[in-house]
Amino acid sequence: MPTENSSATAVRRMREYSDVYDVLEQIRLRPRMWLPGGSLKDLRSFLTGYGAALAVHSPDEPFAFWPQEDFTDWLHKHYGTTSSLDWAEEIERRTPAGSTPFDEFFRLLGVFKADPARLPTPDELRARRPDLPYMSGTFVTLFWHRELLDQATLRLEGHGFRVVRIAASGWTTAQDMHQGLAATLNFPSYYGRNLSALNDCLGDVALSGTYDDSPAGAGLVLSFTGYDRFAAACPEDAHSVLDIIAVLARRAAVGRRRFFALVQSDDPDIRFEPVGAMPVLWNGDEWLDSRRR
Repeated sequence: MPTENSSATAVRRMREYSDVYDVLEQIRLRPRMWLPGGSLKDLRSFLTGYGAALAVHSPDEPFAFWPQEDFTDWLHKHYGTTSSLDWAEEIERRTPAGSTPFDEFFRLLGVFKADPARLPTPDELRARRPDLPYMSGTFVTLFWHRELLDQATLRLEGHGFRVVRIAASGWTTAQDMHQGLAATLNFPSYYGRNLSALNDCLGDVALSGTYDDSPAGAGLVLSFTGYDRFAAACPEDAHSVLDIIAVLARRAAVGRRRFFALVQSDDPDIRFEPVGAMPVLWNGDEWLDSRRR
């Protein structure tokens, strides 16, 4: 049980909030600052605006507080009733004596968050966030079967990611690599065709680029095929490219941007040293050596 001085109940700066529940906790702690009117309908209006902003800037973040969805549905089941009232109206109608609608909302919110029935299953979570398998434990994921890579990229594109497909099988020199990446990613004419320049120009794309026509908040995926041939011809450069990607991916994640690489190899036994201080891992379907035989 948190105490008044614990981090769970501390007043925090806005840049430290990670989701709507962090915002709600700050509202609970300082309601007059956030809701001058102080009513539950003021809170509903605030959350509706928050949800609208999420739809534009972070469409994959779960949000349960639209007037007629999720929390409202759960509330009706919790009360054992059917109703056309939204959650704010329902709570105001049912607030017991000795409490307030505001306090009752936060009591019910705690029950709602702890209800195991509303937690997504692993399959539901993967369907909602197809990028998670490629950003958990590594930012560079290996594939052997091209059909598995195709399935992964199609899922990501279906969720608004921009996937840039890069054929590396023809790269036999570092200059081939630089030329291929510069052309595919539309690097500027002054691109220096060395690893430092690659870090700079790819960083511009990963950390501040618009991802062309992809919805804001989705992300950028570099999908390489035939990378083992480049790795055989230029092992140090092949590792350095992946290392640059992994470091930039971590920096992008700090800024709540998504950037990572999927790397297909026709060699089922290919191995790389860690990149960006993280391992290069096979995808979940081919993680076992026996799956690549």
